[in-house]
Order: sequence, then structure tokens, then C-alpha cells
Amino acid sequence: MMLQAMKNIFDTFGAAIFVPVILYIVALVLKVKPKKAFDLALFAGIGLMGFTMLINAYIPVIVPTVQRMVENTGVKLPVLDIGWQTTSVVAYSTQVGMIFVGLALLIQIFLFLVGWTNIFMPGDLWNNYSFMVWGSMIYLLTKNMAFSILTMVVMNLYILLFAEMLEKRWSTYYNYPHCTMTAPHHIGCVPYAIGMDWILNKLGVYRINLRPEALQKKMGFLGEPTSLGLLLGLFLGIMGNVGKLNTLAAWGEITKVGITTAAVMAIFPKVAGIFASAFTPLTEASKKAAKSGGKSRDWYLAVNDAAGYGETATLITGIMLIPIMVLMALILPGNKTLPMVDLIALPFMVEVIICISNGNIFKALISSTIWFSLGLYMCSYTAPMFTQVAQQVGVTIPSAAMLITSFGILSNPMMGLLFLAFLSQNMFVIGCVILLYFILYFWFKKNRDKVANYLENSANIGVLPLTESKSFTI
Repeated sequence: MMLQAMKNIFDTFGAAIFVPVILYIVALVLKVKPKKAFDLALFAGIGLMGFTMLINAYIPVIVPTVQRMVENTGVKLPVLDIGWQTTSVVAYSTQVGMIFVGLALLIQIFLFLVGWTNIFMPGDLWNNYSFMVWGSMIYLLTKNMAFSILTMVVMNLYILLFAEMLEKRWSTYYNYPHCTMTAPHHIGCVPYAIGMDWILNKLGVYRINLRPEALQKKMGFLGEPTSLGLLLGLFLGIMGNVGKLNTLAAWGEITKVGITTAAVMAIFPKVAGIFASAFTPLTEASKKAAKSGGKSRDWYLAVNDAAGYGETATLITGIMLIPIMVLMALILPGNKTLPMVDLIALPFMVEVIICISNGNIFKALISSTIWFSLGLYMCSYTAPMFTQVAQQVGVTIPSAAMLITSFGILSNPMMGLLFLAFLSQNMFVIGCVILLYFILYFWFKKNRDKVANYLENSANIGVLPLTESKSFTI
């Protein structure tokens, strides 16, 4: 009953209320004056609500265009992407999922309080549904409740570890002091993103400087974020209206998508500035506590991935990946998944890769295309299991021969590999997975500063003077 009550409280008030309350309490503990504490909490709430309103206004405009673009290919694949929204409903509708909601909250708070992690993960409690989807499939196939819960707990431990590895880089790149992202379906790619960035740097790809600031200098006013947003939106609109470009309605939609994308590029940084301003007083108070000899702890607040969605390089990369991933779905041998609804979630999905590449769109496109192509295969493999779970909670499948998935959630190969390890029910394999976690955990704790410095130095490799770096001629 208590766990259900805690879930109901969070669902009722949401992150825009829950996070500010946490920040207000923390600010008072750090001896920030009550009025200032109230102001910073209010700004955090305004920022989170602003992100939600902006994205919720943008997505309905772009979804019909993207779906029509996919339909224009004329290709029919047996696994249909129904989107993360439906997937979250499925996760919160299963018995296993409901049990883990409260358990996850307790575990995450406990790990933070005892110092096992320096990330307060309940700041983004909603995204726990990503664990619940995998756990529900384990329960469907094993009928073992304890086993499925263990799967989700181990996944949670890995995600917290990866999030700690990324925390400084994400915070620095997106300019949110002491904030990071813990969305499991994104954070799972941290090891891959670090490794692929190292390979691309070794190959000298960083010399192709395709960052927003480089584009702006090369292209003049056409390289400004709002102009790029307009051009990308127009391109996407045209792709979704091929075949009826001789109609006034088509050009009405094309121009609407263009100006709406430009609007996101223009408005998002202002909302991000409001949200970021909430954390400056906390950072200052924490430093004062440390200097005065008081107890000070370097900790990060988990925030929703919406906080990075509209950043210039993130949104540009995500939009450019939409037609790329449709093409990859069509040409990859053995792929059965047709990405559809979650294509508009690609700006969420690339945040890890973008911040590690320090906004280099060219590197991010290469890395993301490979990662999400592997994800298509993971979706294809797990679709029969997810379809069964969805049917159990009442989701109607359009055709008896059709399978469903979520490209945004179930495409993460790292989470998929953990799922397959537990699905094997091989205790040796499962033991190795758990042992690997502890090895990585203690190694990271010993080398935390080295990891953070490596990521920052690696990011700076690509920040060359524009005169010394190659740029595409647009």
C-alpha cells in the first residue's frame, strides 16, 4: 500500500513538482536562504514544465509527416514500432511492473543515502518503466517473480554505474550544473559511445568539424540554429509529402514543420537557461560548505531526457537520423522491424552520443547509425515476447500476423544483452553478469577522476580552431 501510494503521489504531481520539492529541501540543508531556495525550486519547475510544453507542441506537428514518409516507402515489415508512450503504458500495467515501481524507488533512495551512488535517480522516477518492460518479458517466459525482479535490479545497478561515468560530461555539455540523465533506454549505450568515439578519434574523424558553431561560421546566417531548424524541417516536410508536392496542402504542412522546428531551436535554449539557473545557487552553496569544513557531497540529480531534446546538435542529429534509420531498416539483411512512431524520439535517443562527441554531428551520425542498426535487430528478436506481454494487458494488435515493438525502448543492445543473459536462466552466465558489475563498479570508483578527465579531454580533441579543421561544403 505504501509503495502504491508513493507511485500515486509521483504520478499525480509529476517531475515538474517532485523535482522542485527535492531541490528546495536540499537547498535548505545547504543553508540557502528560504526565499532563494524557493526561487531556485520554482525556476526548476518552470524549466521542466517548459520542456514538456515545448516538446508536446512540437511532436504532434512532426509525427504525421514522419509516419507518411515511412508509409511512402511502400515497404511492409512484420514488426511495427508502436512508440514509447504505449510501451510505458504496458510496463505500468503488468503485475511485475507495479511491484518494481515502489521497489525501485526504495532501492534508488537507499543506494544514494548510503553513498553507493552519487546520483539521486528518483528525480526521474518515470523512466523506470524501461526496466519494467524487460522484467515483464522475463516473467512471461519464466513465471518466476523473484527472477524477473532480480533482472530489473541488476539492470538498475548497471544503469546507475553508466550514468555516473557520464554525469560530468552530460552536465558540462548540456550546461545543467550537477544534473545528469539516467533514462535506462539511453544510458545503456555509454560503454559503446565511449568506445566508438575513441575509434573515430583514432581515425581522425574529429577533423571533420560539423559542430553547430562550425556550421554557423561556414554558412553564415544559414548556419544559425533557427535557420538550420527551418531547413531541416522543410526537408523533412518534403520527404513526408513526396508525391503530392503539387498541392497547396502539402506545402502548408511543409512550411509548418519547417517553422515549428525553427521555433524549437529558438525557444529551447531560453527554457534551458531558466532550468539551469536553478542549480547555480546550489553549486555555490555546496562550495561554501566545503570551504567552511562542513559536510559537502558531490552529487547529481537525475533529470528527464527532455532537458536535452532541443539542444542544437542534438535536435539536428536526431532529425537527420530519421530518414537514415528508415533506410537502414529497409536494407539491413534479416531485419524485421519498421521504425515508425519512435522516429521522432531520436533526439532523445542520441543525447549520450552527442555529449560524448561534444556536439560533433558527423561523428554522432556515424556512431548512432551503427548503434541503432544493432537496435533494429534487438527489436526484431524481442518483438514476439513484447507482443505477448502487450496482449496480456489489453493492447489490440492490428493484425494477427503482426508483431509490435518500441524502437525507442527495446532497441538498446546493452539492455537487450542483460535481458538475454537472465533469459538463459544459466546461473553461470548470470553470475558472470553480476560479477562483471562489481568489477566495473569498484574499478570505476577507484578511477572516477581519470574517467571524467578522459571524457573531457576526448571531447576537447575535436574542438579545433575552425581554420585547422575540415568542414563540409554545404
